[in-house]
Amino acid sequence: MKMKSPIRERDFYLQPVVDVARALIGKSLVHQIGDQAVAGIILETEAYDGEQDQACHARSGKTKRNAVMYGPAGHAYIYFTYGMHWLLNCVTGSEGYPAAVLIRSIHPTRGLEMIAQNRMDITPALWCDGPAKLTRALAIDGTLNGCDLCQKTGVLRVEEGITIPEELIQAAPRIGIGYASEPWKSKPWRFTAQMLPSRIDELIK
Repeated sequence: MKMKSPIRERDFYLQPVVDVARALIGKSLVHQIGDQAVAGIILETEAYDGEQDQACHARSGKTKRNAVMYGPAGHAYIYFTYGMHWLLNCVTGSEGYPAAVLIRSIHPTRGLEMIAQNRMDITPALWCDGPAKLTRALAIDGTLNGCDLCQKTGVLRVEEGITIPEELIQAAPRIGIGYASEPWKSKPWRFTAQMLPSRIDELIK
């Protein structure tokens, strides 16, 4: 099965955030750096749904930091955390409603030499298995905050990727949100592809 390459258009991101979080599994995240593309298949996501969601950045309302979440769907919300890490989110839903999907893990597929340089002295299995790791691997930082993911010539975009069988996509509670109250702490809004890397490589070929 060969990978498809169409860009995910605006309508894709206008769906409810939980639906987008699940649908992003298997899609290809691409960062175009000059004439070099670095990319990977999305394997893990988390949904964050509006001001009522006590795990969401928008729980206290609109701020300078989270303003992109209140903007149009299909844009990148990239924020700095712990004084050292950039994290990438895709804004979803209607403009004015703050919802976004955190990209937590990818399987590298393109630009492997550049990724290896960006993750020097790290074993390949650990290059992109966390939200801060994948941004470092793909050289994604705050300069890309607010960029349009739907532009065919965009530097940061989401392409079609591969089809991962529904039975191999697991839903579970989000992690790292101990500060949130229930029922938000237990919402099964983290989606993970349960596939071996070798199987993903087979589907890409």
